Amino acid sequence: MSENTANAANRGVARGLSRAQTLLVAAAAGMSVANIYYAQPLLDLMSNDLGISPSSIGLVVTLTQVGYGLGLIFIVPIGDLVDRRKLIIVQGLLSAIALVVVATAGARTTLLAGMGAVGLLAVLVQTLVAHAAALATPTQRGGVVGTVTSGVVTGILAARSVAGTIADHGGWRTVYLTSALLTIAMVGILVRALPRQEVERHPETYLNALLSVPHTFLRERALLFRGVLALLIFASFSTFWTALVLPLSAPPFSYSHTLIGLFGLVGLAGAIGATCAGRLADRGHGRWTTGISLALLLASWGLIAFLPSSVILLLMGVFLLDLAVQAVHVGNLSVVVSLHPRKSGRLIGGYMVFYSVGSAVGAITATATHARYGWPGICVLGGAFSGIALLAWTASCFSTRADLTNRLAGCRHD
Repeated sequence: MSENTANAANRGVARGLSRAQTLLVAAAAGMSVANIYYAQPLLDLMSNDLGISPSSIGLVVTLTQVGYGLGLIFIVPIGDLVDRRKLIIVQGLLSAIALVVVATAGARTTLLAGMGAVGLLAVLVQTLVAHAAALATPTQRGGVVGTVTSGVVTGILAARSVAGTIADHGGWRTVYLTSALLTIAMVGILVRALPRQEVERHPETYLNALLSVPHTFLRERALLFRGVLALLIFASFSTFWTALVLPLSAPPFSYSHTLIGLFGLVGLAGAIGATCAGRLADRGHGRWTTGISLALLLASWGLIAFLPSSVILLLMGVFLLDLAVQAVHVGNLSVVVSLHPRKSGRLIGGYMVFYSVGSAVGAITATATHARYGWPGICVLGGAFSGIALLAWTASCFSTRADLTNRLAGCRHD
């Protein structure tokens, strides 16, 4: 890199990300994560087209999630060792190829392998989050992370309805071909729009980078605490969204899946509202923003419990639930990337493992709980996850206060 190019790169980093660049990264992150969720409303179409039995077609979703989990562990940390801008380009192009493989699959094996690759490469979303956080100035980092996270949530909640609409007009294969074309276009735009960043060469090896993740989380209490919070809040989140279809699709409601999908728009409004959590974190109010959000999360289950008596109160609960979960998530990410900016990629990957475990725990326990205890059992389960998270935050406040008191006492003694 020439001296002039390096100086230009440094000036770009010093300025941080513009509003337009932040929104572009948010849109790219939403498109990337949506690839994981397109298949959910298309399973019956895939099953009929390729002759896969209904009992086996669920492997499509399972392998996609397995691929995503492997990507979090083995791909995201690479961003701390190489130029993330180049990594984003490579991941994006490989993702487009994987999407084309899925769209043209003629056999079960090809489809499953393609979906596993789609999930593996969908961790591009976490590379984008880490890159945006690295490019942002310290005073804008929370706001940038909040905006990009809103793009991620938009992609998750919109993926199902977008896939269903496209499939109704052009079949399930068109969904993945369209996504492949959009991914290529996205890569081209990002290449031109994202500022270059001077890469610092580190002697650290890839293996050491991988092994440092669990060591860092175990050594630093703040990181482990934020990971545990992520596990609990996303267990609560997954409990609700996994079980919601069960009472709404049955009498007395008997809603269609399309109508049930519209409930996600309410959650989307709450998630977008959580962008202010990042700005509050930038101003030093991250801890109390987390505590208030956890209290709102617990309160949301009180409103959700009114189903089937009141759909209006349910909708209010959905809004609060998504607002609270995403506010805590944004606060968590702000803490993770600020503690070790040079290791933000691997730490975000490690943090998202907690997220994935929580989502899986919530989904598994929700179906079993609803089968035995119905909707009241779901509300108790979701409230329990939320209550434990709030208790953990409260305990951390007392612990922090005790540590501060001990330090002050030690200073006076000295």
